[in-house]
Amino acid sequence: MNLINKKYKIMNKIGCGSFGSIYKGINIRTQEEVAIKIESIQSQLKLLKNESTIYQFLTNNKGIPQVKWFGRDETNYYMVIELLGNSLQRIKETSNTFSLNLTMQIGIQILLLLKTIHDKGLVHRDIKPDNFLIGVGNNKKYLYIIDFGFCKTVSNDNTKRVNSLIGSLTYASINAHNFIEQSYRDDLESLGYMLLYFLVGNLDWQDDILEDIHFDEKNRLVCAMKEATCRKKETPSIIVSYLEKIRILGFNQTPDYNELIELFKREIK
Repeated sequence: MNLINKKYKIMNKIGCGSFGSIYKGINIRTQEEVAIKIESIQSQLKLLKNESTIYQFLTNNKGIPQVKWFGRDETNYYMVIELLGNSLQRIKETSNTFSLNLTMQIGIQILLLLKTIHDKGLVHRDIKPDNFLIGVGNNKKYLYIIDFGFCKTVSNDNTKRVNSLIGSLTYASINAHNFIEQSYRDDLESLGYMLLYFLVGNLDWQDDILEDIHFDEKNRLVCAMKEATCRKKETPSIIVSYLEKIRILGFNQTPDYNELIELFKREIK
């Protein structure tokens, strides 16, 4: 039997992250079920070690999964982590839309999670429904944030540029589309597009007609559609209000998370 760290047995594949694959596993000594993320040593990205370090830096914070072991063999890096439930994306696929109340409750929990990360001087840079999972057992009412492969310390230099889009094309901020260094405001803008997706069921820029377009042109078109979001009468007023507050934030400005949470609370019936 092929074991990791002499005790973790790999079982079935359960997903993919921004890099590598994720498997369900089991501790053969305790029978505890775990998730095992695997990245090839040959990978040019080499992000799993960075992700493991960030998880450990954020340990003992609510909504951050616990890393149980990190290591390597001759072919792969491995990170063994707490096993969680379904992602918001998986849940969304079973229903076309979420109710306003549920969407606002999700928004409040995610704002608290992002505040936890931002308070540590980190920006996630890959906010999307796949990266928020439901807890299990006594924690099934709580959301957890995962996939810190693109996470980094916030820069103090607001003139920095990057070479490519970092994060998801669907949920990336306008700054990310323009290859501008990301900060706290960009995680929050991505959350806005996520909540819009939950409320309306599909985003304009998820249309299949964009599939065969060259990336540079697609990136420009998606960015333009996002810029027009607040001007569209179909956009729910709560999303317009939220995005307008986020888009006026400066690069080094700390968001007022409490104000944003109160904005969502007022929408809950």
